[in-house]
Amino acid sequence: MSVPSDWPSTEREALAEQQRLRPMVAADGPAPDRVAGTLVAGVDVAYDDERDVVAAAAVLLDYATLEVVEEATAVGQVAFPYLPGLLAFREVPAVVEALGRLSAEPALVVCDGYGVAHPRRLGLASHLGVLTGLPTIGVAKTPFTFTYRAPGAERGAWEPLVDAGEIVGRAVRTREGVKPVFVSVGHRIGLAEATEVTLALTPHYRLPETTRRADSLCRRALAEAVSAAG
Repeated sequence: MSVPSDWPSTEREALAEQQRLRPMVAADGPAPDRVAGTLVAGVDVAYDDERDVVAAAAVLLDYATLEVVEEATAVGQVAFPYLPGLLAFREVPAVVEALGRLSAEPALVVCDGYGVAHPRRLGLASHLGVLTGLPTIGVAKTPFTFTYRAPGAERGAWEPLVDAGEIVGRAVRTREGVKPVFVSVGHRIGLAEATEVTLALTPHYRLPETTRRADSLCRRALAEAVSAAG
């Protein structure tokens, strides 16, 4: 895994880069058509903090059937220290490399995390989208520090995710009676469309199939890398 030579190495540099990239986020756009041959990707990362190693996975699915079409991984040294609100700087280089190893370009990338639901409106999904130009969404397991009312118990119910009076995403019920996930725009897609995609990717489980597959793959890749290193 390679890290760009100009990649931020300090908190100050990273904050400045977020401020530079934020105006480039496009918070609207269509959902991909759910027809055979339309490809969507899921990305996720796993860490070995003791060895300072990160493994990223990119899994390409057929959007109509949710069957896996292709998988790719990238393993390397963590690119940035752990600092709240700046996690993208740890993850993006590995994720970009894993995506680049896929033979086809996805119509959309689903991130296990946040997009504009971020203190500076540039979480991993938005950061990744701006850098790659790909449409992206974030689907997180927790609401971070934002507020919301519990959505109805039925699948498909949702409530706004709010930060200081601004709607930054939605709490979406993907399974009846199961706690919601937290959907936010990444880049080049609207919030209603991001919700539509999330529901299409969760026919059986709380989390999208993209996230479930990528999570499993990056954990396997990390275990193999650590084992090979002794």
